Amino acid sequence: MVNRMGMNGEVSPEQARRIMDMLTDGGAMDNVNTPLALRLIPLAEELGDTKLVERLLTHAESSASDDVETGWVQFESLRWHNASIDEFVELAATTEKLTAGKPLSAAVLHHVGLLYLSAEKFDECRVFTTRSMRIREQINDQSGLVYSLAVLEACDKRQNLHDSALMHGTRRLEILQNLNDQEGLMESMADVAHTQATLGTFDAAIDLYTQSLELANQLEDVSGQFVARWGLADIGEIQGDYQTAMLHLSDCLHAFIAFGLPAPQPIRERLEALTKLETPSEEE
Repeated sequence: MVNRMGMNGEVSPEQARRIMDMLTDGGAMDNVNTPLALRLIPLAEELGDTKLVERLLTHAESSASDDVETGWVQFESLRWHNASIDEFVELAATTEKLTAGKPLSAAVLHHVGLLYLSAEKFDECRVFTTRSMRIREQINDQSGLVYSLAVLEACDKRQNLHDSALMHGTRRLEILQNLNDQEGLMESMADVAHTQATLGTFDAAIDLYTQSLELANQLEDVSGQFVARWGLADIGEIQGDYQTAMLHLSDCLHAFIAFGLPAPQPIRERLEALTKLETPSEEE
């Protein structure tokens, strides 16, 4: 499967632009093979350079060394041009027949599942995502399985099938632990914690949110801290423990300030609302 190359917090747009120019200006593009060209496309998209995206697609297609590489180019091209779902399904069926085409077919089927999820066609989402997952199981693509399970989990949550969501989320957690994927664990723990809270199993939810928060602190991931603390504040409110809820939201606010980031307005609004709830009880 093609790993996407994108800008993270350590690469500025200016640095990314210089890297891109070094690899693609003049005759330099001749030394770029198809896999690298495909990895560069999302970076070109983030830079807003649509002409370069088209150049990279054309170059990737002409440089493809076999049918599988050609298939990856077709997949990227369909995605770039917002093709119809039927065109993606047709590509998946074609590539699955190739000797080494299963990873590509699984990726295309997964994309179809995501398209159906965004369209809120949950039955169709489940069918294509499950098909993708079965292929990933055959080829022992553990990282791919994590993505499949995340989509099935989200699909179940949207339909309030929380027991099924919990099953998918728990399996996702187990795989991430085996992969020692700290960032993935942080996100997955928060997702499963939300499901546990929805089911009313608050002790399990608090434990998972707390573990997710610890990882977010270690990773210095402010968005992960926000999700975990927001969830813990929710449980505090549900249980009538407004002081604990206020503490988590206050910590969340301070984390944004410490990172030099503007705090989301809902944090301030919720703190203000909780303060009003607390005030009468303090006056009694």
